[in-house]
Amino acid sequence: MSQVAFSNAVTELFGTRLPIVAGGLMWLADADYVAAAARAGIIGFITAASFPEPQALRSEIRRCRELCEGGPFGVNVSMLPKLVPGEKTREVFELIVDEGVKFAETSGRNPEEFMPLLKDAGVKVLHKVPSVRFAVKAASVGVDAVAIVGAECGGHPGLDMVGSFVNAAWAESHLEIPYLIGGGIGRGSQLAAALAMGASGVVVGTRFVVAEEIWVHDDYKRRLVEAGPTDTDLCMTSVRNTVRTLRNETTAAVKEIEARNANVTIQDLMPMVAGKIGRDAYVTGDWKKGLLSAGQSLAFVDRIEPLAEIVQRFERDMRQAMGRVALS
Repeated sequence: MSQVAFSNAVTELFGTRLPIVAGGLMWLADADYVAAAARAGIIGFITAASFPEPQALRSEIRRCRELCEGGPFGVNVSMLPKLVPGEKTREVFELIVDEGVKFAETSGRNPEEFMPLLKDAGVKVLHKVPSVRFAVKAASVGVDAVAIVGAECGGHPGLDMVGSFVNAAWAESHLEIPYLIGGGIGRGSQLAAALAMGASGVVVGTRFVVAEEIWVHDDYKRRLVEAGPTDTDLCMTSVRNTVRTLRNETTAAVKEIEARNANVTIQDLMPMVAGKIGRDAYVTGDWKKGLLSAGQSLAFVDRIEPLAEIVQRFERDMRQAMGRVALS
């Protein structure tokens, strides 16, 4: 496989060999995973929410820097849609700046209020959104790049539910800053297609969960290998918090409650959907309970292997796809 760097706006922004971002995975994106991404020639982001205590996050950042062997890495900061009392988002960004982290992945709400702090420190910001319209707004407040995740993504695809293939082409006429496409991305041929449509790279999540560097129980990983793109489910739309997860007992129960009760609230659902339940599934391997983020790129999850080998296959497939177009 060629080790030649692929040069475009995203690789130049992050200093990577390939235009691939390993998106922040709640509970899973720690120093081991993110450093493996750096060594493989891509960039990953430690999920700050996985380390709620400031000293724990600071320690993880320092551990990641040591493991990255000079490669780039960042920190993911997922903000609540609306500011709430006691939120410590600014303190997290201040810690990132204090530690000299050069890249941040933000999501949830508009990062405008934190842009002066980050820009003054030279932090490059990738903002993740579920729709082209939000990408346009993010560009207007000065982020360096945007990631647009489509309806196929694991986790929260938003409410517009536009697919990645449409987003990739649609964004080209609306954005002047680099943009990446996420949602259902698990093959290098999809990266080649996204580049052809105007994107500068892709964001990969579910496809990387079976990497050996991800700490989840092997029974859980084996379930992902066995599953396919039709083994995901959408629920929580009734509370305007749509989530795509692995289909299991919890998704069935939540959908039944939503169908039966038009006035259901997030508080009604919380005993079944709390994040701690999902984390327990990662620890035990019991995938039958909890909302476990999984996207339609399950179509391409075929084995447990080191992250570097997944990326190698991804790159080989990308270059083959580009060769098919060049020879046609």
